[in-house]
Amino acid sequence: MRWEIMKKAERILLKVAVAQFLFLLLAQIFIHRFGVLPELIGISKYEGTSKMDHTDILEVFRVR
Repeated sequence: MRWEIMKKAERILLKVAVAQFLFLLLAQIFIHRFGVLPELIGISKYEGTSKMDHTDILEVFRVR
């Protein structure tokens, strides 16, 4: 009896986790591809991370 309840709860948690991942993916696509929040693009340009290539990023990590 307890194993059945645990299996049912596990299935529900797995479905919730998959649904959250799909909503996160859709929200990221919606925000970044369609330019819904242009402030986010401005923030990344202000922080100086939008024009960095791979070597610049590695140098930033070495300094810290």
